[in-house]
Amino acid sequence: MELNTKGRYAVMAMADLAKHEGDNAVPLSQIAERQQLSLSYLEQIFLRLRRAGLVESARGRSGGYRLGRPPAEIVVGEIMAAVEEETRMTRCMDGGIGCLGEERCLTHNLWRGLGGHIAAFLWNVSLAEVLDGIPPDKLAKNLPTQRGAGGIGWAAE
Repeated sequence: MELNTKGRYAVMAMADLAKHEGDNAVPLSQIAERQQLSLSYLEQIFLRLRRAGLVESARGRSGGYRLGRPPAEIVVGEIMAAVEEETRMTRCMDGGIGCLGEERCLTHNLWRGLGGHIAAFLWNVSLAEVLDGIPPDKLAKNLPTQRGAGGIGWAAE
């Protein structure tokens, strides 16, 4: 799956803001320091988040940012969309003519379907759940584990 820093940083910064907001606005410099992110990059991200109504800016001595809504009402997919981050599995999701020139690859529908599941998950997880723990009913269940020669072990907890 391809996910660039913009989307990851936006979700990390929003989670930090939700955790530390309290009664006062949170300066971006504090978020940048706690999350070890570039302040100038966060400024660009928060401009987009503000335009989407996900955060509000506060000026003055105690200036910074506040969430635009309670954390339980903001979903991860919304944050990703606000910073124009796409989740795509492979070039199959590029939206161009085809995966292989003008044709679709043999596994196109597999990757497209998986991308749909990922998007559905992100649009169903709130910022509050990111902080408090994602409920078990939203996590994948009963995943098979393959052990042995080079096998990948997956298991839901």
